[in-house]
Amino acid sequence: MSNENHVKVSGHVQELVANPSPLGLLGLAIVTLVASSQKMDITSGVAYIIPWAIFLGAAAQFVAGWLDFKHNNTFGATAFCAYGFFWFAVGSTWFMQTTGIIGQGSGFDVHQLGFAFLGYFIFTMFMTVGAMGTNKVLFIIFFLIDLLFLGLFMNTLGWGGEFWHKLAAYSELAISLMSFYGSAATLLNTHYGFTVLPIGTPFGSLYSKAMELKASQS
Repeated sequence: MSNENHVKVSGHVQELVANPSPLGLLGLAIVTLVASSQKMDITSGVAYIIPWAIFLGAAAQFVAGWLDFKHNNTFGATAFCAYGFFWFAVGSTWFMQTTGIIGQGSGFDVHQLGFAFLGYFIFTMFMTVGAMGTNKVLFIIFFLIDLLFLGLFMNTLGWGGEFWHKLAAYSELAISLMSFYGSAATLLNTHYGFTVLPIGTPFGSLYSKAMELKASQS
């Protein structure tokens, strides 16, 4: 490894930052694996999920997002930071639920959480459009997150039956498996400098138009 960690770009000193995606995807993979086990009734309760929500789901993704800001990667930074904050919030609600320390006596309306899930569903929908311009593995992950939030807000707001709970559970497990693959592929491909595990090329009409514009400007 080189000790040089700064380069000059257009008269400015730019800090060299490693690819944070393997860390962010690992955090997502671990927390969704643990959380999905509870949704599928393999495990029970949420108390032991809280540390994984805070440190892997939240902190790991937030760090990855912060480093993506240094990469000038608006999409990656927004995605990792937004989902990192999501897991900070969810971990906090579970802490409130299990301890009663915060908000004790003030009452809880679970529908408020349902509207938060709805908001993240809307956010993930347009992020899925953006994921088409990255790679197919990331697009699949975002599509599965769409299904997760769809199931979560429908079930939490009481707008459907058990189907939505099961949709959320199995989608979350699938997110975990795809995120493990994405983390491994990004790490190994970056580490060795060639494609060890394929992730698929970007696709879609918006990506094609962006490439056409870039070619016309060059």
